[in-house]
Amino acid sequence: MAVATLVGLGVVVIAVRAGDSPPSSPPQRAAAGWDAERSSASPSSPSPSSSSSKRSTAKTAAKSTSPQLTAKKASEIYDHFQHGISSAQAGMDEKAIGGLEQGLAQEMTRASISTARMEGTKIASGMWPNTRVWVPRHIEGLADWFVAVSYEPEVARISDVMTKTGSGWRLVVSAADARVNAAELPAIATDSAGYAVSLPENAAGLVGTPRQIVRAHLASLEKAQPDKRFAQGRWTSDAALFWQREREQLVQAGWGLTLSYEPEGAVRALQTTDGGALVWYAARSTDTRTARRAGAKVSLKGSAAVRTAHKAFGRWVSATYGRMYVAYVPPAGSSDPVRVLGEWSEVLETDGA
Repeated sequence: MAVATLVGLGVVVIAVRAGDSPPSSPPQRAAAGWDAERSSASPSSPSPSSSSSKRSTAKTAAKSTSPQLTAKKASEIYDHFQHGISSAQAGMDEKAIGGLEQGLAQEMTRASISTARMEGTKIASGMWPNTRVWVPRHIEGLADWFVAVSYEPEVARISDVMTKTGSGWRLVVSAADARVNAAELPAIATDSAGYAVSLPENAAGLVGTPRQIVRAHLASLEKAQPDKRFAQGRWTSDAALFWQREREQLVQAGWGLTLSYEPEGAVRALQTTDGGALVWYAARSTDTRTARRAGAKVSLKGSAAVRTAHKAFGRWVSATYGRMYVAYVPPAGSSDPVRVLGEWSEVLETDGA
């Protein structure tokens, strides 16, 4: 994976140079405040749980006839993945990516390789150090998965979600915080045997179910309106305000902007020791700029500009991105905001006339 960075807003002259992307780096009852209609390695210390979802998970796991993935085996799987993805990235080998990633993650990495080739550059490669894995218990009928968290001081903290498929283990979600002082992820809860406690996407006991949090976050970005239930930051309020400014500049030049953020794939969550949850999710976004009167032309910036061969457009232009996030969701009754703790974004395609 790679972490995209913000390229500044455009300036309205004869041609409007549009911003690249918002700031970025590498059915149970609804919980209070999150109405569904509005929201359209070494395990840590065990923590007791009274939630029905945890009891259900443990009961289901006890009945399972499938072998339980161990932390040692998960570490071996992730080490194999790291060697493979590093080699594939260094060699710009799109075919090899297909044996290491799946779904949107695979599409994003392949897109980054295509963009680099168009630009005449290479994508970043290498091994992440200081990795710890958290393995949930096996649940009959569901694919096994685990989370690997790596941290390199003053570089990034990255969390990868690996899942078992019919063709082997694949990366499906990745999110990173590439700030110098990357925030630590809240401690993950484990059961009496040291396994991470997984939660369903409709889990109660949080300020909002994981699925509701996902929808609320994406709705805030799509509407370009900060949501006060989320902590301010580059992947929440900053991104929404970026789109506000972008729209204002385009309107001044006689252009309009429409945004779409659609969730993609499964929502995965692990309980934290304070009763909250860490949630990993993905989305596909499209920003479309359309001329409302003849006059100024628009060109994109950053990787989107590379994909459009730095052309200026007089009628319309769009860019579609793959986006992945990890967020911390506080327990029910907490007054703390939801915090988005990492992101990965990559331009997938562009078009225009």
